[in-house]
Amino acid sequence: MSMSRVSPRAERLVVIGGDAAGMSAASQARRLRGPDELEIVAFERGHFSSYSACGIPYWVGGDVAGRDQLIARTPEEHRERAIDLRMRTEVTEIDTAGQRVRARDVDTGAESWTAYDKLVIATGARPVRPEMPGMDAPGVHGVQTLDDGQALLDTLAGTRGRRAVVVGAGYIGVEMAEALINRGYGVTVLNRSKEPMSTLDPDMGRLVHRAMEGLGITMVNDAEVTKVLTGDDGRVRAVVTADAEYPADVVVLGIGVRPETSLARAAGLPLGSHHGLLTDLAMRVRGHENIWAGGDCVEVLDLVSGQERHIALGTHANKHGQVIGTNAGGGYATFPGVVGTAVSKVCDLEIARTGLREKDAHRVGLRFEAVTIESTSRAGYYPGASLMTVKMLAERRTGRLLGVQIVGREGAAKRVDIAAVALTAGLTVEQMTALDLGYAPPFSPVWDPVLVAARKAAAKVRPA
Repeated sequence: MSMSRVSPRAERLVVIGGDAAGMSAASQARRLRGPDELEIVAFERGHFSSYSACGIPYWVGGDVAGRDQLIARTPEEHRERAIDLRMRTEVTEIDTAGQRVRARDVDTGAESWTAYDKLVIATGARPVRPEMPGMDAPGVHGVQTLDDGQALLDTLAGTRGRRAVVVGAGYIGVEMAEALINRGYGVTVLNRSKEPMSTLDPDMGRLVHRAMEGLGITMVNDAEVTKVLTGDDGRVRAVVTADAEYPADVVVLGIGVRPETSLARAAGLPLGSHHGLLTDLAMRVRGHENIWAGGDCVEVLDLVSGQERHIALGTHANKHGQVIGTNAGGGYATFPGVVGTAVSKVCDLEIARTGLREKDAHRVGLRFEAVTIESTSRAGYYPGASLMTVKMLAERRTGRLLGVQIVGREGAAKRVDIAAVALTAGLTVEQMTALDLGYAPPFSPVWDPVLVAARKAAAKVRPA
């Protein structure tokens, strides 16, 4: 007696989140397995997919001409590759026991369940919005998605006044301050820390402070915002701190972001101390063989400190997506961790950091030496040479590089990549002094500024 063979149904991969990590994962899984083997359904609650959130300040400021330039791949392009991307659809519940998700159409409110064999959580992060009076008033904007950017631009277009207050002086706060200056606004930045850019040590943040004031930005440090005042029309009219009141026609929140893990928490998935999802090296959610997570909603291993941390960056999100898609598609890949590299700018001032700050090193119990040097971007006699400041941390006795911060003009920021590679490789500052870096007068002094700092650090740790 013979039996005819029945083809098993295709597995279904469900992706929650239609931006960098989620759609990178979907695309990579599709490259490895065709539609007859793997059905892919993705949910995105916004209007846009696969876009550069990091580019939003430059779109708002006018450096990028239009919104569409920030979109890497449209929903239609994903669908042409047999990825069922459902826009304006928000997942409201994950049922891990039943292997299904509940989704709601944002426009109609209709709800339905979708079963999965494999699940990818790429829900991103949300801007920190303190719970205080007036924070939800019209004219107060977080800037995390293209929808957020469009809403801010709509407010700017419909507002007669030209007074902007930015709350927070991290990357987003500093970049949005520049964007608003470019738009012709008078900008006040309210910062609760001693200096802007808390991702730097305060002595390096002070350099950013001076540059911002030189651009006409009013920088107020040690300012704790207590409430937002509204006018008779309900719109924002001022931001209040413990000491003063700052008139505002528009308010931008640059306080930072938190992992968007409310779905994961409700589903009982493991979260870390920063409220991000915890995964293994293959980006699988710990304890769940068929669930992966990546992008701004996860915590990652810091290779320098050995601890988990939350870093919201598109570079990591895309790498996570590649790893997840490879594993969900039947291959094998891992994400080893990060060293915490980030660059930014405020007008012509470039800001860079990688590895640990002084307080990070203290927190994890490392004993270290810190050195700071001033050098130039090119040979001092070559036209256009500009000053830059490099700060370097090295572990006592071993001389292991722990962190680098750079503030300067043209040619400063991307030098941090030298340090990022050295950190990843576990080099000592002594070993760094022998690196064979590119040299010509238009590009660098004979001793590159990073190597000048490494020489000084090596001399300081050697006697210890």
